[in-house]
Amino acid sequence: MRKVSADNKRALKSRSVGVLVVAAAIAVTAVGCSVPGQGAGAAEAQLQVRAVRTEAVVKRDIGQPVEQVADVVALNVLDILPKASGEVLEVLRKRGEFVEKGDVLFRIDSRDAESAKRKSELALSSALESLQKAKDDRVNNRKDLADAVTRAEVALNNAEQDYNKMRNDFDAGKVTQHQVDQSKQQVDNARMSLESARSKLAANDNSNTIASIETQAESARISLEDATRNLDNYSVKAPASGLLTDFNVVAGQTVSMNGGKVGQVQQIDPVKIKTELSVTNYQLVKNKQQLTYYSPDAPDKKGTAAISYLAPVMSAQNKTFTLELEVPNADGALQPGARVMVQLTSDAEQQVVAVPTLSIVREESATYVFVQQGDQYQKRQVKLGRINGSYQEVLEGVKEGDQLVVTGQHTLKDGQKADTSKS
Repeated sequence: MRKVSADNKRALKSRSVGVLVVAAAIAVTAVGCSVPGQGAGAAEAQLQVRAVRTEAVVKRDIGQPVEQVADVVALNVLDILPKASGEVLEVLRKRGEFVEKGDVLFRIDSRDAESAKRKSELALSSALESLQKAKDDRVNNRKDLADAVTRAEVALNNAEQDYNKMRNDFDAGKVTQHQVDQSKQQVDNARMSLESARSKLAANDNSNTIASIETQAESARISLEDATRNLDNYSVKAPASGLLTDFNVVAGQTVSMNGGKVGQVQQIDPVKIKTELSVTNYQLVKNKQQLTYYSPDAPDKKGTAAISYLAPVMSAQNKTFTLELEVPNADGALQPGARVMVQLTSDAEQQVVAVPTLSIVREESATYVFVQQGDQYQKRQVKLGRINGSYQEVLEGVKEGDQLVVTGQHTLKDGQKADTSKS
């Protein structure tokens, strides 16, 4: 039999002590579990159902108003298009200035146009002189024709008197038949002369002998109007009141009437505030008449503007809805190109019906809350909105004043009787 070393003896002793400690621990545990009113009570406390508690639903501040960045744009932008060609002699306005409609911006060399206008004036003067002479001639000619009719009437009357006297003398035997016939021929000749004179007068009255000359005078008048209007085109004017932009014309350069725009006038009173809305934000403003806006540089200085346009349908390209506000801008404070913030909701709209997020029961994709109605708990499906901290907006399902279950809702069933004995 081998002799056991001292080290082996010590190891065996340590293992024996460990086994005894484990055995003692098991024994103590067994004793503790077997003691009535201790271990069983702790387990029951862990499984105890939480009491149902309710509180009234109230409106709460769900956060700051919904805002969106928008651009300031001119109400209208009109191009400056020269209607004449030539060398620029004088520039009267500068880019960035405010101009009134009709202000002269620059002048083009107009000597050829002035010469054309002078020629038109002379042509019209000559045509008017010719027209006046023709009118005078027509008056004089008619007078001559009328006088001829009068003379023919007198001649006929005299001839008829002579003929009547001749017949009386023939009856008295004083003249021959041949003399009577000659007198009758004179009456016929006088009558034909009168008819001819009357025909000429009627033809004169029924015809416009100066029509062609009147046409020439009118043509000369139109040519002068064209020349005058064309000369006016050599003074290039502002097409509207507004801000002069993209204007870089200088004296000495040549501009062409077919060369395109040389600048723009942006109408800035009023101006438009324009932005694109998502479907969600469109729902926030679709029934409103005006919105609040402010500059990020002056957030405390807010204004209101009328909604001038809200697209009724979504843009197929951008999947957004165009929103435009119209803002009076007599002082020019809002400049095209600037950006402002538009409040899509007001401070009052931020006060909404909200419930604690922990009171919401979620079942798959649906959301519910429990409300105490009389002596029953009702399970209501709710449509949720924005979240602010521990509260969430309720769009549909509950209203202000409802008794909302905020504790113990997970243990309830729809229609379960409420314990009202503690009320």
